[in-house]
Amino acid sequence: MPLTEIRVAGFGGQGVILSAIVLGKAASIYQGEYATMTQNFGPEARGGACSAQLMLSDQPVLYPYVTEPEILVVMSQEAYTKFAPELKDGGTLLIERDLVRVSETPAQTRIYSIPATRIAEELGKRMVLNIVMVGFFAAVTQMLEADAVRKAIADSVPSSFRELNLKAFDKGYEYGQAALAAGPERPDLEPDSVVSQETQ
Repeated sequence: MPLTEIRVAGFGGQGVILSAIVLGKAASIYQGEYATMTQNFGPEARGGACSAQLMLSDQPVLYPYVTEPEILVVMSQEAYTKFAPELKDGGTLLIERDLVRVSETPAQTRIYSIPATRIAEELGKRMVLNIVMVGFFAAVTQMLEADAVRKAIADSVPSSFRELNLKAFDKGYEYGQAALAAGPERPDLEPDSVVSQETQ
């Protein structure tokens, strides 16, 4: 894969860092590519701003910091407000549908959304929303092999939660396949389409 800059962002407690670790591990360990990951927390740990910068490439990565992400994954309104302006022209924006309200974005931005928290709650644990997003990312971007990501998940979560996390991945992946087939959305042009503000 060509060098791709990715930012994953949300608030502390959503598993932002783990999701980036899983994606990087899938690329570097299970797919034979290269990856770097750096992370940043706000002043508060849980509930504060949190983001991870991920570089994926088929060549060694010489500079690990994202300057203009081609892909932005956001799981909170604060993360969207802070990082959406960085997104590269023509980039891909993946959002948690119920927590992020999209305002005006460039027409060429490809936007895909998923109610990851609701899906996680239906599985019985809100905490796996990050792995739902990982599955969604894998399906929509098609950068990583599904099997490589599953192996990375199995290797990154406690054994007692492995089956639940793999189910979360599969749900996100299935949703992402359907979203990709349907094509990008334009929620910023549909004021009545509904996304609720983030509640903590």
